[in-house]
Amino acid sequence: MGILLGLVVTFGALFGGFVAMGGKLMVLVQPFEYVIILGSSIGTFLVANPTKVVKDTGKAVMEAFKNKVPKSSDYLNVLGLLHQLMREMRSKSRSEVEAHIDDPKESTIFQAYPDVLKDDAMTSFICDYCRLIIIGNARPHEIESLMEEEIQTIAYDQLKPKHALQDMADGLPALGIVAAVLGVIKAMGALDQSPEILGGLIGAALVGTFAGIFFSYGIVGPIATKVKGVRDKKCRMFTIVKSTLIAYMNGAMPQVALEYGRKTISAYDRPTIDQVENETIGGGSAA
Repeated sequence: MGILLGLVVTFGALFGGFVAMGGKLMVLVQPFEYVIILGSSIGTFLVANPTKVVKDTGKAVMEAFKNKVPKSSDYLNVLGLLHQLMREMRSKSRSEVEAHIDDPKESTIFQAYPDVLKDDAMTSFICDYCRLIIIGNARPHEIESLMEEEIQTIAYDQLKPKHALQDMADGLPALGIVAAVLGVIKAMGALDQSPEILGGLIGAALVGTFAGIFFSYGIVGPIATKVKGVRDKKCRMFTIVKSTLIAYMNGAMPQVALEYGRKTISAYDRPTIDQVENETIGGGSAA
C-alpha cells in the first residue's frame, strides 16, 4: 500500500507539474524509447543474476508491495515456541527433546505454532541450535559465534534481490542516454525536414534521458530500498532466536531468556512483557 501510494504521488506530481507549466503529455508518449530503456535494463538484469536471484527478486518485490514484515504476532509466536523448547530442554531427557527437533512437523510443540513451522529456514535454525545445546559439548560463546556467522550468511542471501535491483537502478540513467543518442541519430537523418518534424524527433530523443533518470531514482531505486527494509526485518527474527538461546545457555531461566530476545525487537514492533507472558502461558496459536 505504501509503495502504491508513493507512486501515485510521484506520478501525480510529475505529470501534473508538467501539464501545469504548459507541457503536453502526448510528447512523453514515446513507446519505443521505453522499449529500448526497459528492455535493455531487464536484459542486463537477467545477464547479471542467476535464476535463483531473479526468482527471489520477484518474490522480494511482491513482499515489498505487500509490506510483508514480521508483525507483533510473529514475534510472539517465535518467543512462545522458544519458551516451550527451553522448558523441555530444562525438564526432559535428551531423547524426549530430540523427538521434537528431529521431526518438527510431527512435534506437538511446533504444531502449536504453525506460522513458525511454515518457515523452513526459521524452523531449521531453531532445531539446529537446540540440538547443539542439548549435546552439551559447545560453550555459549562458540554457539554465539556460529549463530552470528549463519545470520550474516542468511542476511547476505536475503539482500541479493536488493543489490540486483540497485544495480538495475544504477544502470538506467546510462541506458536512458543510449536511447536518447539513438533518437538523436534518427533526428540527424531528418535534417531536411521541417522544423516542426525535426523538433518533434529531438523532443522524442530527450524523453529517453528523462525516462532513464526517472525510472532509476523514482521507481526502481526506491523499490530496492523498500526490499532492503522488509528483508532486514525478516532477518531480525534470527537475531531474536540467537539472543534468547544464548541467554538460556548462560543460565537464564526460560522466561528471563525471552526478555533478552524481546529486547532485540525494534521499539516500534516490540510486544510488551504482558503479551509475551500471555503467549507463553497460552502455549501457542493452535493451543
